[in-house]
Amino acid sequence: MTTTAPERTAAAAPALVFEAIVKQLCLAATYNRGEVVLAPHVVFTKHDELYVDAVTLERDGKPPKEEKLGTFKLAGLVAPRVTPRKFAVNALFQPADAKYAAALMKVEG
Repeated sequence: MTTTAPERTAAAAPALVFEAIVKQLCLAATYNRGEVVLAPHVVFTKHDELYVDAVTLERDGKPPKEEKLGTFKLAGLVAPRVTPRKFAVNALFQPADAKYAAALMKVEG
């Protein structure tokens, strides 16, 4: 059985997000047909699906109107790639939040 490009991308997505979290590097991807640059803070499971909570730094090349920690379904991140852009842990991220009980990885610091 051969693997198609989208399947390979989907399979690689968790590893790329883990790498971005560990190295505190931004992640670029297409999400809901828009280009986003995210500062991923945590990967967790909910209803047997993988999610990432991240601060959106750019959406279609522009900064968002307000800073917030958003939840993104990992399967919805199309063509994710780790960028060289570093990020600092955002004060909006509360690592002890109960929703992160099933966290697979969190930023440190």
